[in-house]
Amino acid sequence: MKNESSQASAQRLISAAETLRNSAARLQLSGIGPIAYVYNPLDYAWEPHRRYLERFGRGNARRAVFVGMNPGPWGMGQTGVPFGDPVMVREWMGITGQVTAPAHQHPKRPVLGFASRRREPSGTRIYSWARARWGTADAFFGDCFVANYCPLLLFDEAGNNITPAELRSAERSALLMVCDAHLAVILTIFLPAFVIGVGNFAHDRSRAVVKQLNLSTCAGKILHPSPTNPQAQEGWSRIAERQLQELGFVMPDTARPPGR
Repeated sequence: MKNESSQASAQRLISAAETLRNSAARLQLSGIGPIAYVYNPLDYAWEPHRRYLERFGRGNARRAVFVGMNPGPWGMGQTGVPFGDPVMVREWMGITGQVTAPAHQHPKRPVLGFASRRREPSGTRIYSWARARWGTADAFFGDCFVANYCPLLLFDEAGNNITPAELRSAERSALLMVCDAHLAVILTIFLPAFVIGVGNFAHDRSRAVVKQLNLSTCAGKILHPSPTNPQAQEGWSRIAERQLQELGFVMPDTARPPGR
């Protein structure tokens, strides 16, 4: 019965991801305002995303759920895994899979899947820290889960990133509705003691969903590890760990100090 229950949670996550994928695709954001390109990794990188959920979504309890804003072009945009730097996903998580390409690609933002040679700095920082503290991917994901709030990458004609927060009111409201519903499923499955927004936007949405569900979950946040964030250059893991400790989140002791 324990194995059946464990697998059932992964199947619920897969079903929820399918709903999110299809609902996000129906929004048809391309051509609205400055949006010229829309990538949906839950579509073209579905196989590795499904494997991520199958392997690391088993079991009902998680102490924490970490929530990012949306995919990065060199992380989940390539691998289908939240914060999914190709090297970390392939070598630490042990996940690969078929990745095709969006029908409408920006020449500066090609999707090469696991053949991509670009590293994802945010994902490298987060998962290097997780590896330093928990050791194995199975140990980390047995304690925590990682999700992106919004599944879409949005670019303008020049290939610049457009965040969900920058959308016009009507389109933003429609996107938030489907993304809130998906995050609600994740939190209902795992009932975490902590939901940690990686950056301000993810924190705001996580806090709103926790309130909507009337959960006793602590909704906190940590510094975003993006290289465009000057604070993150000064020792992201040290700052993030201090923020987690202030929330009451206790990390496992390890022989190795967390990396930068």
